[in-house]
Order: sequence, then structure tokens, then C-alpha cells
Amino acid sequence: MADKKKGAPLPASSGGLMRFFEDETKGFKIDPKIVVSVPISLIVVSWLIDIFLAP
Repeated sequence: MADKKKGAPLPASSGGLMRFFEDETKGFKIDPKIVVSVPISLIVVSWLIDIFLAP
């Protein structure tokens, strides 16, 4: 009976379109604040260069 319970499928979320597992994967772990702030800062620097250095 225990084998049958282990083999049961997990309940689907979002209408079966996506399943979420909390398994850790190998690779770099980056803080989400850094992921958001780096592109924003690059955009701001690009705008500043365009405003002050463009003829």
C-alpha cells in the first residue's frame, strides 16, 4: 500500500500548466535585488551618457 501512495502523481497547480518543486539545483545563487538593480542601473547610465556626452 505504501508503494502505491509514493507513485501517486502530485496535484497540479495552475490548471496543470506548471508544477513547483522545492529541489535545490546546482549553480549560482543571486539575490533578486541584484538581478533587478543591475539592468536598471545600466539603463540609467546609458541615458546619462546619451544626455551628457551626445552632441
